[in-house]
Amino acid sequence: MVDPAGGPVQEYVEDCEVCCRPWQLTVRWDGQGQVWVEARTDDE
Repeated sequence: MVDPAGGPVQEYVEDCEVCCRPWQLTVRWDGQGQVWVEARTDDE
């Protein structure tokens, strides 16, 4: 889970509900309201 109090860059790993393989989610945001989300698998 991403926590707004956790800082401007956060990462967490979650298992895919379909294939059970892990994927990593990176969330970045600035003080202006811009948000960037990147999702990738372990093999990338």
